[in-house]
Formats: sequence, C-alpha cells, structure tokens
Amino acid sequence: MQIELSSYEALIARRIGKMADETGTPAWIIGGFVRDKILGRPTDEMDVVCIGDGIALAHAVAESLRPKPPVSYFKNFGTAQVKLPDLILEFVGARRESYRAESRKPEVEPGTLEDDQNRRDFTLNAMAMRLNQDSFGEIIDPFGGLKHLKEGMLITPLDPILTFSDDPLRMLRGIRFAAQLGFTIHPVTFEAICSQKERIKIVSRERVADEINKMILSPKPSVGFDLMYKSGILEIIFPQMVALAGAEYIDGHGHKDNFYHTLQVLDNISKHTDNLWLRWAAILHDIGKPPTKRFEEGTGWTFHGHEVVGGRMVQKIFAQLKLPQNEKMKYVQKLVELHLRPISLTKENITDSAIRRLLFDAGEDFDDLMTLCSADITSKNKAKVKRYRENFEMVKIRCAEVEEKDSIRNWQPPVDGHEIMQIYGLTQGKSVGILKNALREAILEGDIPNEREAALAFLKEEAAKLELKPIG
Repeated sequence: MQIELSSYEALIARRIGKMADETGTPAWIIGGFVRDKILGRPTDEMDVVCIGDGIALAHAVAESLRPKPPVSYFKNFGTAQVKLPDLILEFVGARRESYRAESRKPEVEPGTLEDDQNRRDFTLNAMAMRLNQDSFGEIIDPFGGLKHLKEGMLITPLDPILTFSDDPLRMLRGIRFAAQLGFTIHPVTFEAICSQKERIKIVSRERVADEINKMILSPKPSVGFDLMYKSGILEIIFPQMVALAGAEYIDGHGHKDNFYHTLQVLDNISKHTDNLWLRWAAILHDIGKPPTKRFEEGTGWTFHGHEVVGGRMVQKIFAQLKLPQNEKMKYVQKLVELHLRPISLTKENITDSAIRRLLFDAGEDFDDLMTLCSADITSKNKAKVKRYRENFEMVKIRCAEVEEKDSIRNWQPPVDGHEIMQIYGLTQGKSVGILKNALREAILEGDIPNEREAALAFLKEEAAKLELKPIG
C-alpha cells in the first residue's frame, strides 16, 4: 500500500530521500507518523531512521532547504532534530538495544532496520516507509502492523514479557494507545502487562505522569484508568485512586463504587473540555471519600467532609506523581473543595447570600466548577438524573441573576485596604483587616449593595465601633 501524504509532507519526504541517496544512506520514516497517516490522524512529527549516521543526514537535509533550518543534535545519543514551520523531523541511526534489569536505559549499538523494528513497542509502531528514490513509499511491515491497525489490536513485535521487562514504560504507552485510539490490547499482551506490573517502579515518576496526562486528554480516558486498575499498575503508581474501588454493604445499606463513578465523571467532563487540570479535578473530586467513609446506624454510609479532606490530599498526590506544585495544583484543589457547593444549593431554598458566597469563593473558576458539578450528576436512575439536572439548571439561572445584579465574581471591594488606611490614617494591622472583612461579609450577606457610597457609609459605622475617625 501507499501512504497518502500531504503535498508538503511529500515534498519534505522526497527531499530527505534525495539527500539519503546522495550520501549513500538507506532511510525510512518509521513509527507514529506512518501509523497516524494510515489512521488519518493529524501528525506534525516525522521520525527518520537510517543505516548510518543520522546526525549527518539531518545536516545534509537542512543544507538542502531554503531558508536553512537549524539542526539540534545530541552526539552522545546519535540523534538530531530539524524544526520546519509545520513539521518536526527527528533523525537517528538504526540501532540494536540491550537492557539491564535495574534500568530502562539500554546499551545501544548500530544495527539494521530489522534490529530497529524489533525494539519497537507495538507492531503498529514498527511499520516503516522507504524514503530512497528507487523504492520511495514502500512499506516494510514485518510484524503485521497494518493488519493489527485495521483490527484495532495492540500486539508487541517480540515476546511481550521481554518487551515490557526491558522498558516498562511501554506498558503505559500501550494502555495510553488503547485510550487514545480506541484499540484493544491483545489478551496475551495484556497478560504480560499484568505479570510485569512491578517493573513500572523503575520508570521515573515524570515519565509516568507524562503518559497519564496523555491518557487523561484522550477522547475516553476511563479506558486507560480501567486498564491500569485491572493490570495492577494503578495500585503501584496511584493507590489513593484504587482506594475508591468497591462497594460495601452493611444491613442492606450499600454505597456506589466510587472508582467507576469517578471514571464516569471523567468521561462526562471530557465531552465538554480539553482542560487537563479540569479533567484532573474530575479524577480527584471524590478522592477524600475513602478516609471519611463511615457507617451510621439509621443513616447508612456517610462521607462527611470528604471535599475538605480531598482538597488537602491534592497537594500530596500532585507531589507523589511529580505534577506541578503551582497555580495548576491550587486550581484543582479549589475545585475539589468546592465541588459539593452548587449541588447542595439544589437541596434547599436558595438564598442570594448563599449564591453570592459561592460566586465569591469560585471567582474566575466558577464556570469550570459548574462544568465539574454537571459531570458529577450520575445515576442509573434516569428519572433521578433528570430531576437533578433540572434543579441544577435552576441554580445556574439563579447564579446568573445574582451575578448580574451584584457583580460578585472576580470581586474587588468598592473600597480596598489601601484606601481604608488612607481614610482613617492607619498602617497595615488588625484594624484594617477587621474593616475589610466586615465590608466583605456585609456585601456577601446582602446587608449593603456592592457600591462605593454604600461601602463608605458602612465603613464609617464600623470604624466608629473601633473608635476610629476619618482624618482630614
């Protein structure tokens, strides 16, 4: 078969082939580019493997292009990169690899195309397209990758136990491909993942996190998490999530399986957002349930305060998984802590004060919070879901009405702390904090409107209680 390239891709591929011929270098495009072109998926990276010096071929290709692109190369690894406007070219010489048990970093030596294909993780990533002009476009597919691609099956080129033992990251890559492509991992291949799961411990947490994030951004991320759970890998890398699994019954009272509920929420939210950190909030929204689970006579199972406990757990989990300890973590933490608030408003007579406080606490993340809460409405009872959604829509309408009237989201006080100090001749201290808090509470409670004149009058009364008078 022939791979269908865009005119630009074909131009670049032909140019690489021409320079390969001129330097006497057999060369192929290999791996993900070939796979994705067959699947019709967008791709902007072309991996070129050659028999010989990949860095020299990269320089020859760059010299032939106008304007000449820079070449980034890594002599120790024998790799080079050429960045074009719409395409990244990666060059490497074909190689043979051997591994030590304690490391996923291989001993590398020059090899043949067959050696290079043997070291690939899955058959659909071992297909190569010839670039030399005498047989340009010829597909070399020694392991039936094209057949497996059509079948939607993930199979390793060699013995899967050896493949995964050598480089355990391949197990997570396979699970990620299953989630991204909607493919099935062959039973023998999956059995090998299960048997080699402990090997994942030698992979750096940064590489593990990178694969997990790619899974989370897939069209149906629950596929990846379910496979990690069933293989035993999730227990090793993310035990707090595994603790959500299972339903327990006492005296006929049971609770839902919070692991699979979480996966449903994750899939629900993934239909509406590509925001990685909002998807992480969906994963962690109930993470505080296992440590707060209690059985109460006459009530059944409770998870009191799980949103607060879950919020506290976010930082530790992010540190454990080598995820960022910055505003992204704080954003997830905030959504986990607030995720029950909008739902709780559907179960009571909604006061404007309660809505103002929700708008104030959520601030610029209010819309994301509502997206999370909407995704969290799950039940096998369709009538129950319909009722919850109708109530939730009512809350959204009321929030919009209160926000339009009071402008609480992204709230800035009509009189700030600096101005309070100027009016009353104060320096930073306890009195300023008391006045600022009193003003905020009065506006959130609806005691005064969110307006400057009303705020100044209120502050005058509160300052008098502290025996403060305006200066000047």
